[in-house]
Amino acid sequence: MQMSDQKEIAADPASVYAALLNPEVLKACVPGAQEVTGSPEEGFEAKVTQKVGPVKATFTGKVTLSDMVPGETLTITGEGKGGAAGFAKGGAEVTLTPSDTGTLLSYDVEAKVGGKLAQLGSRIIDGFAKKMADQFFTNLQDALAPEPPEGEAEAPDADAGDAKPKGWFRKLLGGTPDESA
Repeated sequence: MQMSDQKEIAADPASVYAALLNPEVLKACVPGAQEVTGSPEEGFEAKVTQKVGPVKATFTGKVTLSDMVPGETLTITGEGKGGAAGFAKGGAEVTLTPSDTGTLLSYDVEAKVGGKLAQLGSRIIDGFAKKMADQFFTNLQDALAPEPPEGEAEAPDADAGDAKPKGWFRKLLGGTPDESA
């Protein structure tokens, strides 16, 4: 499977790059991630539960980063095993380019699947991969969203209990501490 796309992220390239290297951000952004540990230098280990068509499995895997140019590019290589469901392995080249609204993130992915997953067919796998990528970038944008100015609260939301805190990644990098802590 091959997939290429571009996403506009409303944050500067340095912040986007830092987010992609942070295991806590990755855990929050990868759909179905139960755990993400490690470091950019040593690689990351992850446990992700997903349902692809009729196949549901928990995948454990390792991801390594290479060709890292801070704020500009990185290459991601990984593989995961999901027991009887099969395996997935592949890589992605990620490029960050400054834009008028923040960062244009471009990626080229090449991946292979085997086992029961491979039996589902390329249309199901490709659709699932696109859906996962879209959800990841939506979650990443939410993590990098600026917080409203002090004294201005966000509009109440009926599903406020399910909402993720906006801009928490900025606090993690040393932004304004949370006053309620």
